[in-house]
Amino acid sequence: MGSVNLLSPPAGQLEIEIVFDLVCPWCFLGIRRLRRALRRRPDIHAELRWRPFLLNPDAGPAGMQRQDYMLRKFGGEERARRLHSTMTELGKAEGITFRFDLMRRVPPSVDAHRLVRYAAQHGLADIVVDLLFEAHFTQGHDIGDPSVLVRLAVLAGLEREAAWRFLTSGLEADAVHAENLRAHRLGINGVPCFVMSGRHGDSGGHAIAGAQEPEVLERLMDVALAEAAEF
Repeated sequence: MGSVNLLSPPAGQLEIEIVFDLVCPWCFLGIRRLRRALRRRPDIHAELRWRPFLLNPDAGPAGMQRQDYMLRKFGGEERARRLHSTMTELGKAEGITFRFDLMRRVPPSVDAHRLVRYAAQHGLADIVVDLLFEAHFTQGHDIGDPSVLVRLAVLAGLEREAAWRFLTSGLEADAVHAENLRAHRLGINGVPCFVMSGRHGDSGGHAIAGAQEPEVLERLMDVALAEAAEF
């Protein structure tokens, strides 16, 4: 039996709800920064809860050609190139190699969010989220394609046939849409959004939107833990 350091304070218990979309580069960046913040704080034990948000709820099952999407969203190629350049530079600091040049379309993200919910039932949601972001933004894979999703599920440690049955069943699609509506009703209209609460299961918490720097996220964690300690 190992020794116990009685002088070391117990880890703070923190629940972090992450409202995000898997086709959002700022979400990929923001979540990487959150993970860096947590690595800097071994005194905090965080439970991550993944909440879907749909940036393109009307995309349809075929998604959108990326060029058409860029034109509609940013008004032209030049503005899109500037954004890609900015994201590429910011990503380098977090170990992300954005490859926008490999991306041919913007896929619908409902099925990818469904896979995250399925993986959560097996304790593998965190891993699946990372794999989905990497596949989409650094490898240019279509995360709206069920065969791609099944391959990533297997990489995460899920059983192939069970994952395929789930993805082709349509299960959890209604839940994804309901969570998206919930986020909008709470006033969340941009992602990523992080909601931190030291009170497990409490509907309250401290929210912050955007791909925040680790130092900012750490301060919010401390506020949430300090408030929880008062109860």
